[in-house]
Amino acid sequence: MAGQAVAGLPAPAECAALKALQLPDITITDATAVAAAQTGAVRAPHCKVSGTVGREIRFILLLPEQWNRKFMLGGGGGFVAGIDNQAISSVNVGYATAGTDTGHDGRTVDASWALNNIERQLNFGHAAVHRVAEASKAIIRAHYHAPPSRSYFNGCSNGGRQALMAAQRYPADFDGIVAGAPAYDFTGIAAQFVMDIKAAFPDAASVSKPVFPAETLKSVESQIVAACDALDGVTDGLMEDPRACKLAVSSLTGLSDQQRKALSVIYGEKRLPDGSVVYPSQPFGGEGDVAGGWPLWINGVNSMLMVAYQAPSLRFGFGTQLFKNFIFNDPSWDYLKYDFANFQRDSAQAAAILNATDPNLDAFKARGGKLVLYHGWSDAALSANATTQYFEAVMARDPKAADFTRLFMMPGVAHCAGGPGPDRVDWYSVLDTWVENGAAPDRVVASKLQAGKTIRTRPLCAYPRRAVYKGSGSIDDEANFVCRP
Repeated sequence: MAGQAVAGLPAPAECAALKALQLPDITITDATAVAAAQTGAVRAPHCKVSGTVGREIRFILLLPEQWNRKFMLGGGGGFVAGIDNQAISSVNVGYATAGTDTGHDGRTVDASWALNNIERQLNFGHAAVHRVAEASKAIIRAHYHAPPSRSYFNGCSNGGRQALMAAQRYPADFDGIVAGAPAYDFTGIAAQFVMDIKAAFPDAASVSKPVFPAETLKSVESQIVAACDALDGVTDGLMEDPRACKLAVSSLTGLSDQQRKALSVIYGEKRLPDGSVVYPSQPFGGEGDVAGGWPLWINGVNSMLMVAYQAPSLRFGFGTQLFKNFIFNDPSWDYLKYDFANFQRDSAQAAAILNATDPNLDAFKARGGKLVLYHGWSDAALSANATTQYFEAVMARDPKAADFTRLFMMPGVAHCAGGPGPDRVDWYSVLDTWVENGAAPDRVVASKLQAGKTIRTRPLCAYPRRAVYKGSGSIDDEANFVCRP
């Protein structure tokens, strides 16, 4: 398959010919023409290129027949289970797109591959995304006889961390970046997770029995919504900004003393023994969401996770895995025995490799880069307060940061997607329009789908502005809301 010529360029090379392409420290293992499909994430006809960068960083690059002359690298979630591309659907609208395993085989909640292996830790931390970006651009140039006119990155969760890492460490790699629910402070998140699982699973026997039964969490959520839903001016099951809800845990009914104590820990700031805050608080939201909220992430007990990882919840799995394999290199590390007195010293090396906490984005800004961040307010995986905190740090350092970065908070949305709030946004278009036209996005529209049909739309306003109901018209129509401070 040679593909269709892009205007002004020679016809692309035959797909199979890429197997013979010689590039420094890059091995192309396969190049296969793939026909159009009617269903699935990838429908456009394309050339699928598989390869390895260096010793073991595997990648897959998709080169569409109808190329828009742009490149989109997709992030990888969790500890990256195989070659992951969170932007793979971009190939359907003309992007050449790639994903990588960041240099290891593994499973989403398993970091045993990192044990005593600094090369894999560095690749996962930041090097692999950079190297795959460079390799992909070289292959694109060889195939289409031209470099991409624009290069983008789109990722959520760990992919959001990768996004911020690119902006901070490799500012020349991408013209535009989308960072969703970024896990940018990996060691801080690990501290939060372990402090929370100490509260939720305070002894070895408790990992098979949740502190909060499902009905208790549903009751907690219902009480919070009843008390705070209308604070934003409309009763719609969503809190526009849950920080406005000042409900005290002590006022919640139907809880034991142990449950109230555990809730106070989980919602609260995470402090080290010296009183310093190591991670921000957890907003209200997602407590009763069985599919993607507290039962899955915080409380457990999830039978599939227990079978696959011997972990009752995702926070339990991710938190203990990071401590065992990145911080201490000790598979026998016990979360119940750790007191956090020396946490900053213990985690210093892991933080230097994994954390994308630097608010200095001067180099990215100087070359004209654009950064879009988003986070769901009801995210039970990663505190939305951490993302607002990072954005505010960027703004505090550079009063004109709004010229190149915007943050959009998503009411009622869980981790990356899901939850009762409108969770679908065409981030590809939002980013590309900003980069190409220079007009920063002040308002984007999010949709909520049910059985394939849109049941609600809502504007997302550039933070710190928020959507306010006009007072008339359907509360499920974004046209009836305006953005205000």
